[in-house]
Amino acid sequence: MNDAVTTPAQDSEESTNWRSIPQMAVLFGFVLCVYGLVQDKQQFAFSYLTAFMFFLSLGLGSLFMVLVHHLFDAGWSSPIRRYLEHFSCLLFPWMGLAFVPIGFMAPEYIYPWMQVVDPHDDHALYVKKALFNKPTWYAGSVIVFLFWGWLTHRLRYWSLQQDKAGTPEFEGKLMFPEHLITGFYQKFQKLPFERENQQVLCTRMMRIHAASGVVPYAFTLTLGAILWMKGIQHQFFSTMYGVYYFAGSVWLTISTAWITARVLKAKGLLPQVHTLQFYYLGSMLLAFTVFYAYIHFSQYFLIWNAAVPEETFWYVLREKGTWAYVSWGLIIGHFLIPFLTLLRIDVKLTNRIMVPIFIWVLLMHYMDMYFNMMPEIHPDGPAPALADLGTLLLIGGALIVVFMRDLFSNPICPLQDPRMGEAIEHH
Repeated sequence: MNDAVTTPAQDSEESTNWRSIPQMAVLFGFVLCVYGLVQDKQQFAFSYLTAFMFFLSLGLGSLFMVLVHHLFDAGWSSPIRRYLEHFSCLLFPWMGLAFVPIGFMAPEYIYPWMQVVDPHDDHALYVKKALFNKPTWYAGSVIVFLFWGWLTHRLRYWSLQQDKAGTPEFEGKLMFPEHLITGFYQKFQKLPFERENQQVLCTRMMRIHAASGVVPYAFTLTLGAILWMKGIQHQFFSTMYGVYYFAGSVWLTISTAWITARVLKAKGLLPQVHTLQFYYLGSMLLAFTVFYAYIHFSQYFLIWNAAVPEETFWYVLREKGTWAYVSWGLIIGHFLIPFLTLLRIDVKLTNRIMVPIFIWVLLMHYMDMYFNMMPEIHPDGPAPALADLGTLLLIGGALIVVFMRDLFSNPICPLQDPRMGEAIEHH
């Protein structure tokens, strides 16, 4: 498809200016992080973890969007699939490397349960000792990053190979355990596997990875949210916490996908994006606004109605002092404002409304992460610190540098996606 050829980065002088902004953010953020670390190590540790979980949610939400694209054989999302693949590939190794400082700071500054010598001294810890112990915590953290790395990079690998189908550059090598997975689908699912058709082979492999990876994805996301966020207050019980983090992650990702598509289209780098993509992304943002509110309310309602001390203390703490204002801020800002704004059909295609909504979503999701973690060290209310800004700039700037490198090193749009014609035609 000739109309799918995109403009390379080196041909765009303006793209060079884009690259300088995140690099400056990394430098400024590093200075603030050093200052914050010297001033208050525990505050820095919590600020860093909050920023880490904020950006981790973008990678996990992007991976979900890619999985859904392949699971449902979606057509409309074909033009935006490639940069979502790049977002998801930030999970490994980059977010894995960003996790290293958390691993070092965890025992002393973040997780009180790691300082308990005998789990019998803490009943809540004892009944969860199979999960909340140092070997499991570190091993589980490594495993989830390795899985995310495998799934995201193999999905992107076959996507990039699809661009090269029918050319001498095509490679299309199956790695272990892809041989086993494809053998299972061929033998037990009777799935046709057309190895001689390179384009079909790539499409088939992406769908196989999506089908086999969606359940482990849900499990590892939940495990990560429990180990790294809920583990701050290990006494807390909630069977909905993983879904709660998932809903916020996809909510953030949809908004980021919308604004990324708008910027790339305005720069002439992604002309394949049309009204269809913007409208559907706006509709999904509305849907996940409602879904997040439903999950958060359900968690609150069930916990408060049961009145079990091991559960209610988590919300009691967040209704004390000025944390009560943050709670109301989430109700109004994370649900009511975007919900009422996105109800109109035409709003989803209006820049002057959607761009502020995008910025609002960023602020609300960070507030949500802050609300989950900071009451442990600031029980009376929020206490903003320079380390909060520094960690956001450091991690965010570094990820943007990597994302832009990947984005402009490959075709920005999938060149031979079989659904691309459908996506462009129905605009």
